Parts: sequence; structure tokens; C-alpha cells
Amino acid sequence: MAGLNDRLSKSLGDRTAKALNSTFGYTTTGDLLRHYPRRYVLRGELTDLNKLNEGDEVTILAKIHSATTRAIRGRKGSILEVIVTDGKGRLALTFFNQAWREKDLRVDREGLFAGKISVYRGVRQLSHPDYLLIPDGVESEEAAGEFAGKILPVYPATSKFPSWKIGQCIRTVLDVLDEMPEPLPDDLRFGLPTLNEALHGIHLPESQSDADLARKRLIFDEALSLQLLLARRREQHKALKATPRLVRSGGLLELFDAQLPFELTNGQKEVAAQIQSDMDADHPMHRLLQGEVGSGKTIVALRAALTVVDSGGQAALLAPTEVLAQQHFRSISKLMGDLASAGMLGGSDRATRISKLTGSLSSAERKNALAEIKNGSAGIVIGTHALLTEGVDFADLGLVIIDEQHRFGVEQRDALRAKGNLPPHILVMTATPIPRTVAMTVFGDLDISTLRELPKGRAAITTHIVDESDKPHYLDRAWARIVEEVKIGAQAYIVAPRISAQASEEISQEDLITNALLGVVTAEDKQSMYAVDALFEQLDSGPLHSVRVAKLHGQLSADEKDLTMQKFAAGEIDVLVATTVIEVGVDVPNATVMVIMDADRFGISQLHQLRGRIGRGEKPGLCLLVTKCEPTSVAHQRLDAIAQTLDGFELARIDLDQRREGDVLGTAQSGSRSALRLLRVLRDEQLIDQARTIAIEIIAKDPKLEKLPELREELNALEADERSDFIEKA
Repeated sequence: MAGLNDRLSKSLGDRTAKALNSTFGYTTTGDLLRHYPRRYVLRGELTDLNKLNEGDEVTILAKIHSATTRAIRGRKGSILEVIVTDGKGRLALTFFNQAWREKDLRVDREGLFAGKISVYRGVRQLSHPDYLLIPDGVESEEAAGEFAGKILPVYPATSKFPSWKIGQCIRTVLDVLDEMPEPLPDDLRFGLPTLNEALHGIHLPESQSDADLARKRLIFDEALSLQLLLARRREQHKALKATPRLVRSGGLLELFDAQLPFELTNGQKEVAAQIQSDMDADHPMHRLLQGEVGSGKTIVALRAALTVVDSGGQAALLAPTEVLAQQHFRSISKLMGDLASAGMLGGSDRATRISKLTGSLSSAERKNALAEIKNGSAGIVIGTHALLTEGVDFADLGLVIIDEQHRFGVEQRDALRAKGNLPPHILVMTATPIPRTVAMTVFGDLDISTLRELPKGRAAITTHIVDESDKPHYLDRAWARIVEEVKIGAQAYIVAPRISAQASEEISQEDLITNALLGVVTAEDKQSMYAVDALFEQLDSGPLHSVRVAKLHGQLSADEKDLTMQKFAAGEIDVLVATTVIEVGVDVPNATVMVIMDADRFGISQLHQLRGRIGRGEKPGLCLLVTKCEPTSVAHQRLDAIAQTLDGFELARIDLDQRREGDVLGTAQSGSRSALRLLRVLRDEQLIDQARTIAIEIIAKDPKLEKLPELREELNALEADERSDFIEKA
């Protein structure tokens, strides 16, 4: 007999166990049993061959229509060509120098055939496929184990391990598996099968409904394990000690609010109250602030920072790029005015200092910034990764604000958090709207605040698709529209996916996700993409010669980037030709037009972020998405979605629906050894919600899970996984 933690060699032998380990990384019985079927085929219901596409890795159930062997013209050898059918479509199976297989592959026999679909002379085929034929007399008791049931599981497979070989291994393991202890009491199973029943039911179902019920139980287990992990970490956060940061009457925050030239939205006031309630406590805040592009997250974060300064502490804002750090430094300095000029002529006697720490500072500037940070005269510190380096010491770090959190790694966030005497309060911000289930699944150990309401006075943005291949004259009209906007005092962005014909590094992680949906980007594809350098030269000497054009990208020096952005913000540049370096944080209210070249090469969330750079003032915005892709393609459908709505939360759901789960949850949840195999954050929203409620109740009553030892063991195993660090700190 065997248990879930036993080595596979115990039940399968050393040779098979070694092969499973080298192919899938599996070492234990539990690893293999969590290799779940991708789908099921019903014996007698043949696969629809007309739905198979070139490049697909398939396992099909089909009937042999014909089998013929012919000599290879001009050289020795023969080709066995077998035609299989589902009654409508046909597929060729080809075997070289294996004429002996014709004895088995007889007309009218059914079987499973596995391989990669290729096309030769217009005919779809499988070359040298693996196959397993349904034995004659399959209804008898002597039928092979693969076909003993009516439903045949189809597993994620490789050329070394086709689906039925995996199935054979799993059946062998199930035959010798001990009765597994049930981790969930009856009142938490809600009528779902036991774990023992679920593992048998998903691999050896009697019916599709049995398989569905087993899958539901296993999905619930995954959701509950993750939610318990996150709920326990929430409790651990609360056990930490932090300095309460209370609002002080007559302090810097009160002075700042009094001089604000606009009124906070109701949403900003509500979120500010949530943040202040957290910072009043003697344990550290761990809050995620998400909001629509332009919803005013920065002003909310700044008010929290001023509360900390009023209490004698310091606040650090960590930005992912130098451009964004510079933008934050300028915009916050402008908002605060003389309140940011402590110790300077004309500064308020209740003012503080804002220090900037980036990699491009001179030695003297860095030395001065480090001194201000260490002696506490800098109440607010804005910086990039330079804040994380050794030698950056804070007098009293009370609040860490992390902007665009998904761009920082675990170690980077921990490095900044460790710079406080006591754990500082943590406020994480993102302008990428997060669907509710993703928030519960990935950020479940953080309290979540959401800003949906845009400040008053924001102009509407209209979005249109420019199909360059079909109507190239539309692009000429786009350039003319930019000139017209500039003549009435507005400005424009033109975005390209790369810097130059030689620069491939500008294609971002978001673009790689897009490319995965589109297919691999070939060298020819890269050559055909628009690049900033060439586009700038073409436009500056061509259709935009009458306006002031500049370029901005990541290969420019920090001084060049900063000077260009300052000139654009001051209105000294009319049109900025840029890469996605302007994606977040850039705030120029006078910019009204954005043209995104090769828009199909960007993901939905990135397009939404880019579009958010316009329409930030009182003038209406126009966003043009230029593409060469076919109107029926998946890429064009994404552009259609962008053009149809400005709702970032709706776009986030569409984006998630189109992308692979691992792109959303990260490698920790989607890796081959992960505890999360079946969970899908959109499809399983109800189960995730249910699991979250139960997990919070369980941890509140029994934080150490002393009354649920099997569940505690599973949770400890999940927590011990080295990749669960992603879940903890993402």
C-alpha cells in the first residue's frame, strides 16, 4: 500500500519513477495524482477532426477508414498511410518503414491517437503518432483497463508520456493507495465528495457528472488552502508591532488640505479614512490601493505620507522607473508648494523636505540626499531601486508607498520594509484594475481599497482603430489631426513598441504576454514593427515638420529623459514620440491625442494605461490604435474591447479571460509542482468567495489549525513551497 507522500518508485518501480521525474518533476504519489485530466472523451463519441489546427498537440478518439503501404519513390523504404475519420472529417497518420503496423491498424477499429498536427500538401496529418487501439470485445470483462469505463481521461502529455501511459501509471498508483484521511469535516464539505472519492472520481469517473463533482471538490481544496494561507498571514501581520501614526491638529496635513485647489472626490475621502484607520493601529497597515487611471491615487497616498510626517516619521515612495520617480518628485513638490521647503528661504515653518534618490544623481547630490534621509529632515523620500541599496538609512521610516507594485520583486520590497526601526505601514498602489477574484486570490493578505470615481473636470476620451493595411490614408489623417490639435494649443503622444530596428529589449513583459496570444514574434515581425528612432525621423521631416517633435525612450540618459519630460510638461515640445516609458505616472493635462503604433502588440491593460496619459485636463482626448492585423484576429478583438469602453475593471476581466492563468497568478501558482492546478479565478469566483469566508472563520477560531491536523499539514506543505513567497509578498 502507498500514501500520498510515498516515493513513486514504491508503486511504479525505479525506471518509471525516474522517467516521470525527468519529464514532469514528480517524485511522490501525490504529485502524480495531481496530474489531472485536461478533458474526457466518451467512448463511442469520436473527436471532431475538423476542429483540429496545425501545431495542436492532440489526443483524439477516431475510427480507421483505410490503411495502405506504398514504396518511397527513388529510394529504399515504405510509407504506411492510415486515414482515420470521425464520420465527417479525415486525418492522415504516417509511419515510415513500419509496414508491420498495418496488421493492427485495420479498417473500422477505433483507438486513441496522439501527436502534433502538421500539414503536408494541404492534408492534416500526424507523423509517427502514439496510439492505443480499443481491444476487440471491449464490452467483456477482459477489456483493457484503459477502456474499462465509458469515459476516457485525456491528460496533459508529452511525446515520451502519451495520455494513456500517464493513465496507466495513475491507475497503478490508485490500486495500491491507502484510504486517505479526510482533511475537511463534514460541515465544511457542503455535500462534496471526500478527498479519497474525489481523487478516484477525477481519474476513474463512472460518468461526466462524477468527474465534474470530483473536480469541484479538488478546486475547492485549492481555493481553501490558498485562502487559509492568506488569512493566516493577515493574522501574522496583525501580530507585528508598529508605531501608530495619528492625525495631528494644526499639522502639515491640515495646512496641505487648506491650500488644495480642488476638492477630494467622495471615493478619495472614503479610501483616505480606511488608510487612516489602519495607521491609527499599533500593527502595520498592509493595504492595496487600486484605481482607475487618473482617479487620484497619488493625492491619497501623499495625504497618508503627511500624516506620518506630522507624527515625526518619514514616508518613502518607491517608483519603478526614473521617469516616474522624477514625475512624482515634481508633481508632489508642486502640490505641496512652500510646505515642501523646510529650511529654505520662503519655506513654511511647519514645512518638511522632499528628497529624491535615484541612480543618476551625482556623488554630491547623493551624499546630500542620504544625509537628509538619515537625519530625518527629509520627511518624504522619493526614489527608484536606489532606495534599496546599502547605506540608505532612515531616521524613522513610518510608511512605505510602492507604486505599480507588480514591477518589483519580493527581495526589493523586503529590502525597503527592513529599513524601518519597527515594521512600517505598507501602502501598495496600482493603476492596473484587478478583478475581484484576482484580488482575493493573489492579494488576499492585503486589505483592498478601490478608487473608481474620476476627479471632476476630466474630459472624455474617444478611441478609434486605424486599420493601416486596409485604409492607409487614415494614418495620414491621424498626422493631420495632431497638427490641428497643436495649432489650437494642445499636445500629443505617439507610442511605438521598440526603440530602433536593432533594439528588441523594449518589448516588455506585457508585450510578451500579448505575443504568446498572437504566436511567437519572428525576426520578420520585429523588423516590420514601428520603432521610435525611425518614426521620429520620418515624422519630424515629413507630416509633422511644422510642429516641435522630440523622442523619449529608455536608452536615453537620465538627464536627457528628465529634460525632455520637463520641456513637454512646460509646453516647449508639441509631440512626444516615445516607447512605453510614458505608460504610468506621466501627467501632462494639455496632452489630448495619443497614437499607438502596432497597437496589437500590446496587452489590454497596457493599452489602457497608455490611453490614460491623455484626457487629464478639460480638453477631450482622442486615442488612435494603429494596426495591421486582420479584423477577425484575437489581437483585433482586444483592440475592439479597448475602443468600446473606458472601464478599466471591465477591460481587466476581458484581459484575464484571454490570458493564461499563469500570467495572472504567476509561476508560483501555475508551476508544475504547484498546489494550484485547477483553480481559475474567473470561472471559480463563487468557490473562491466561499473559501475565503470559511478560511477567515477557521483562522479566527483556530489560528494554528489544532482541531484540523490534516488541513494544517496541507497548509504547512503549501507554505513550505519555495515559490509560495510570490503569494506572500506579491
